[in-house]
Amino acid sequence: MTDSTRWRYYTAMTLDGYLADDHDDLSWLLSQPIDENGPMNHSDFIGDIGAIVMGATTYQWLLENELGLLENELGLLDNELAQGRPWPYTVPTFLFTHRALDPVSATIRVVSGDPSSLRADIDDTAAGKDVWIVGGGGLAAQFARAGMLDEIIVSIAPVTLGSGRPLFTEAFDLTLVDYARNEAFLCARYEVVGPRDPVR
Repeated sequence: MTDSTRWRYYTAMTLDGYLADDHDDLSWLLSQPIDENGPMNHSDFIGDIGAIVMGATTYQWLLENELGLLENELGLLDNELAQGRPWPYTVPTFLFTHRALDPVSATIRVVSGDPSSLRADIDDTAAGKDVWIVGGGGLAAQFARAGMLDEIIVSIAPVTLGSGRPLFTEAFDLTLVDYARNEAFLCARYEVVGPRDPVR
């Protein structure tokens, strides 16, 4: 891995630590005010990204909510163009899944297995820029276990869900290195220290 490459988990969550509700609904997030040019904004972040990794649930949500594709249309590449809403990312995307999914863009590569087995490939693809682990929380934890997660950047919304998709699924120690307010969100950046020792 090149020294300049950072593996970064950039996301938003509720105050009680969920990425989405039990039905993968994000209305709690999309209803919150945010300054698109404010602290820790997406545009500044994505400019440093050379490769993206995500899991099947995140991919499915993007297809249905960003591209408007129904489940029976997911294999139709032409539908992306017909809708006039192309895949939202121009950088190469590694889609981690054991499902037989047809990518809707030539920039998407379907992969499976332990993240460490694809480390060199992802790093080479990033070409000295950073890698964005989009989610979800289980995939981010897999990358952390493999030593492939340097920082977590999270925007915390003033809402609770009570249950849903967790931010992270492993016990890890983090160090807070920066924080700021962006409209409704408390934005924080953490360095990943490592697995948390069990309490004896």
